[in-house]
Amino acid sequence: MYGMWTETERVMIRSPLDAGGRMESTGTVLRALRGAQKTSKGVSLYSRYVNRPAGRVLATGAYRCGLTPNQVTLVSAAFTFASIAAVASTAPSWALGLLVWAGLVVGFAFDSADGQLARLTGRGGPDGEWLDHVVDCAKMILVHTAVLISFYRFGERTGGAWLLLPLGFLFVAVLTFCAGLLREQLGKAAAAAVAVPAPRPPEPAPAAPVSRVRAVALLPADYGVFCLVFLLLGAPAAFRAGYALLAAVHALFLVAFLAKWFRELRALRAEG
Repeated sequence: MYGMWTETERVMIRSPLDAGGRMESTGTVLRALRGAQKTSKGVSLYSRYVNRPAGRVLATGAYRCGLTPNQVTLVSAAFTFASIAAVASTAPSWALGLLVWAGLVVGFAFDSADGQLARLTGRGGPDGEWLDHVVDCAKMILVHTAVLISFYRFGERTGGAWLLLPLGFLFVAVLTFCAGLLREQLGKAAAAAVAVPAPRPPEPAPAAPVSRVRAVALLPADYGVFCLVFLLLGAPAAFRAGYALLAAVHALFLVAFLAKWFRELRALRAEG
């Protein structure tokens, strides 16, 4: 994801262009991107060590091809939605599972690449943030809808109760997404309302160390880990079990996140 960064969040990097406005080497672009990464706080190990590095490589390629961040977002959507359509339209098999997993993972990597490209070029804006959130929301709704359709069309031996599972997972995913966005926006509004202009910018506080335990604990809630379950499409019973397990874990995370976000917003109200 990407969007408008605040002044305290903005990372200033040297443009990977030479004096004549020409592109420098791929290695130069990669080094510039390494210096423009978001914080790793609250990020799982998969996103930190797999998805972000993959997105960095894709962002470099997109930069060399002259793509805009919004175009990269649309490339991400194309990979993701094609994979989702395959789940709903094709009978489950091992080959399908591999193709769906690959398409979803590549789409997820491009989802990281658009933000990195935006920070590299300084071309991020509210339109890009809006487009990114729209694609994310559509992806979230459609992937579970596709599983529901697959259960209905191809799960001859499954009972009707299994059809409730994707609906429940969809509810949890959408509620987590919307509540998280509201937490972010309401938190920013509350902080802006109580902000007192300072005569000079404060010295930046040293960055707190990123918890490895937290990064591991967040793995089950990571979209990249969720994509792995589609590798089990060739064994429908195993896929249903893995999908149900992830749904239960995401529901537990939702309860924890809602309680945490409510406490944080209540604390902001007390400060105001």
